[in-house]
Amino acid sequence: MKKIKWSLWLVIALLCSMVIMTACSSDDETGGESDAGTDTNGENNGNGEETSSEGGENWEGQSINVQLIGDFDLEDSTDPTTGESRKGLQDIKDQFESEHPGATVEFTLMPWEGYTEKTQAMLTSGDADVYQMPGIADFAAQGLLEPLQPWIEEDDEFTTDIFIDNQMKGWMALGPDSDELEVYGLPFLGDARFIAYDKQLFDEWGVEYLSEYPTMDEVAEKAKQLTGTNPETGEENHGIWFRGDWSSAFTLVNLAEGQNGRWGTGFAWDEVEFEFDSPEMVSGLEWLLEMQEYAPEGLVSNQGSEKWLTHDNDIGIMLNQGPGLIIQAKAQDLTDRIGIVQEFKNDDGMGGMFAGSPITMAADSENKELAWEWMKFATSETVQKYIFEETDGNPSIKSVKNWDSYAEVENLMAPTIEAMSTPYTTPRYHWASSQPRFILTSEVEAALTGERSAQEALEKAQEESMEWLENRQ
Repeated sequence: MKKIKWSLWLVIALLCSMVIMTACSSDDETGGESDAGTDTNGENNGNGEETSSEGGENWEGQSINVQLIGDFDLEDSTDPTTGESRKGLQDIKDQFESEHPGATVEFTLMPWEGYTEKTQAMLTSGDADVYQMPGIADFAAQGLLEPLQPWIEEDDEFTTDIFIDNQMKGWMALGPDSDELEVYGLPFLGDARFIAYDKQLFDEWGVEYLSEYPTMDEVAEKAKQLTGTNPETGEENHGIWFRGDWSSAFTLVNLAEGQNGRWGTGFAWDEVEFEFDSPEMVSGLEWLLEMQEYAPEGLVSNQGSEKWLTHDNDIGIMLNQGPGLIIQAKAQDLTDRIGIVQEFKNDDGMGGMFAGSPITMAADSENKELAWEWMKFATSETVQKYIFEETDGNPSIKSVKNWDSYAEVENLMAPTIEAMSTPYTTPRYHWASSQPRFILTSEVEAALTGERSAQEALEKAQEESMEWLENRQ
């Protein structure tokens, strides 16, 4: 009897040992703990709530605010040009939140007018986590933006190879304590500047189309040939048009580049030297004054081009144009009538304005993992295609060439993508959102209205811009 009892206790002991060993083995294989409130794929935040060590799949309660500039609407709307319905950001918001369960993304939308001052106020107040930021150079220097290179390197699912050539490099900036350019933004809205022309008017006048890389002399000669009474229609035509106000500074700098000149040197503000009164800049402004002869009146007040991109167009050549004309040309069934060529280049094939908007992360964002997820989402095909097809914006990724919507306007988009890819003069116009841009614009206007000569206007622009630099430092 005693032997039976002893045997029974031995069996029970062995069974208990097996159960304990199995439990330990299970724990070791999953790498987890048996305590309540802990997940094998994450860490406990101390409140019994599950979190991921890398942001993971649990975004419960996390929220980010994204600031966007320009033609964005949350709700669906009607395109004023085409009359077609356009999807709002709500669809994009819903998709992002469905892919990041528990997360919330909100938007702060603002117009282009006054965006620099409004962005500065938001950054200072910590109002958003992600910003669309054309003026990245100024804000990175203030230490307000998160450096992105560590995020890129640690994310195996993301690569910057998706972007059109030169786009990543173009948005690099200096931080408050850095001597080398760093990554603070990802290309979001692509943009470019080019010269556009009306093929039909060229045909009616018997003028050869512009070459792919025209010179100032070629443009001037053909503008002159296209001015006067159209030999076929009897209507008055103007050879050329350019804005004499808002974008005139960029038009002028590109003219200097076409003569192997430049706007100046330096990137860090304490190293910048403007060359607004250089011989190439003065010659460029004198060229614009000459072109006024072949242009309609009203350049300085952005008038005279009302018929451009209509079937009654009366202007042959348009300087400093952007991708927005592609959608308008398509809406008016004019895609085959419009031609696009590159802006003026120097002897090294460089020149033209580097434009667009990167997206950036606020250095003080409280949800940086989720902000990074949004930045990747914003540069994905989903959002980039939305930008191109619903907001008339230009994408920044190479895969645009595979889209059906690209194929419909390929004759206009191909040279636009080339303009985005073409190397720009170094450094780029990082002062485009700063006071020197507006000083130079004002003085170009003064010359165009006859208030000052080209030489006098640019000497004044140089003096005031250098004073601004000294005061800034």
